[in-house]
Amino acid sequence: MIRVLVVDDEALVRSGLRLILEAAGDISVIGEARDGAEAVSAVRRLRPEVVLMDVRMPVMDGLSAAARVLGDPEPPKVVMLTTFDVDEYVHEALRVGAVGFLLKDTPPRELAAAVRTVADGQAMLSPSVTKRVIAQYADRAPSRAEAARRQLDGLTGREGDVIKALARGLSNAEIGRELRLTEATVKAHVSRVLAKLGLANRVQAAILVHDADLDRPGHDTDFVAW
Repeated sequence: MIRVLVVDDEALVRSGLRLILEAAGDISVIGEARDGAEAVSAVRRLRPEVVLMDVRMPVMDGLSAAARVLGDPEPPKVVMLTTFDVDEYVHEALRVGAVGFLLKDTPPRELAAAVRTVADGQAMLSPSVTKRVIAQYADRAPSRAEAARRQLDGLTGREGDVIKALARGLSNAEIGRELRLTEATVKAHVSRVLAKLGLANRVQAAILVHDADLDRPGHDTDFVAW
């Protein structure tokens, strides 16, 4: 069973998420929290594998709570729950180590699948939704773009191919098919790239590529944001 903590300030939302997830059969909602402060306490007490965290809450918002729990030893996987009107917070949540986000109107089957995906160690990189959020709210300051490019310059050609594919939201299996590599080889490349760049997960790697802004006209590279 995948152990999940649901965090939202609306009781109706929490109840709905619990019903959907527990109907999946392989997911157990081990607790609920009404705000970020309760979430931090519940994570440390209950040790969930996955936390579904609302972005905007009283007392402590989801972003602050995510930063705290992700700084703990052996943190859970944190997925932000959001609506489009608060997407600017999600970009920063991904930076502190959240593995992605879900819209609150995500269909039940997709919600359960998303929990399984992150519990299995994968990131929520939806090309149809995440691309719009990151592209709209990323702060591409020149200094940060240059720093990101310098960081990426340390990669080998093959590592560059892998991170480009990863940044487009491809799974290890999809990257393997595209680059004609075994899935095990891709997994090894991804682990090596993350270690070399000092990144916590695939989402942060994708954001780094986006921050580098290497898909602008005038750059002699085929890096893309997602």
